[in-house]
Amino acid sequence: MTLPPSTQETPVAAPSEPSVAASVELRGLRKSYGGATALDGLDLTIARGELIALLGPSGCGKTTALRSLAGFEDLDEGQVLVDGKDITRLAASRRDMGMVFQAYSLFPNMTVLDNIGFGLRVRKAGAKERQSRAQELLELVGLPEHGGRYPHQLSGGQQQRVALARALAIQPQVLLLDEPLSALDALVRVQLREEIRRVQTELGITTLFVTHDQSEALSVADRVGVMRDGRLEQLAPPAELYARPATAFVAEFVGTMNRLPGVMGDGTVSVVGHRLPVDGEAPAAGSRVDVLVRPEALVLRSDDDGQALITSTTFMGPVTRVRVRLNDGNEACADLPSHQAGPLTAGSTVTVELEQRPVLVADPSTDPSTAAREEAA
Repeated sequence: MTLPPSTQETPVAAPSEPSVAASVELRGLRKSYGGATALDGLDLTIARGELIALLGPSGCGKTTALRSLAGFEDLDEGQVLVDGKDITRLAASRRDMGMVFQAYSLFPNMTVLDNIGFGLRVRKAGAKERQSRAQELLELVGLPEHGGRYPHQLSGGQQQRVALARALAIQPQVLLLDEPLSALDALVRVQLREEIRRVQTELGITTLFVTHDQSEALSVADRVGVMRDGRLEQLAPPAELYARPATAFVAEFVGTMNRLPGVMGDGTVSVVGHRLPVDGEAPAAGSRVDVLVRPEALVLRSDDDGQALITSTTFMGPVTRVRVRLNDGNEACADLPSHQAGPLTAGSTVTVELEQRPVLVADPSTDPSTAAREEAA
């Protein structure tokens, strides 16, 4: 069998002991393709044992960042450091990293055990060591009885588990996951992302996870980086990213966000008859702004004389999304516990109240999320 180009390079000797998790630092990465800029001075630090997810619209540079760390891209500028060692010019085959792609890329004529042990075979490990390590990893990913099967005998989720085990077999310092779940159906994606997090936590391996799926990023990562135009817009723990977005772009890219017109006061903003504190830099008093409000921060109360008309309701299990049209013509949505939303029906009127929490404001002349949402769709 003809091996892929990456496996035909000079093999690296197997390590005498398991690799340990490494820190990663990307410094000022720049990469252009013709006239298009993929990375524009990207800086990113990943601590030992940390899982960071990069999230963003198509073309934001997240995959280029991962490929630069893997050694698959020649950078125009910048440095890649692992445990403080500059590996920018080191070949991909010598970077001690495991990678899982969107496509499973398993060898069809090899058993599961042989697929998992392939990297060790390239590194000249003995048959007994390969067999033992592969079986150990099959136990880890929950497929202990599948070692003698071939890829075509596995489901998509099982194949991706095998691909994960194969990446881990060489005991890499860093694990790279490039949209590993996007080819799977929704239920399997949820199950496998939980499995990936369990395995990563159990092994304590430093991991970079690239995805366009918000729920994946927020559910598995220690920190999530939202990228835009080749730079990090914000890097923060999932809860902070959602509750305290640094910019309007992040606010509207991560989760659902209402834009409601408001008028600035002295460090506060007047919106829908309420005055709320402003999170971050506040424009001058009297400025007209858009106020960014999460759907769960809206409270609706049935009122025949209310200032909003319910246009639709969507049952989403424990939550029901209620869309309303305000008297000024603006529209908004509120997420309510489904047991409280029963009396609210399309065509009825309600009073809209806002929870007293700091809000982000944005220039009403621009909506930075529109293009991002179109690209992500």
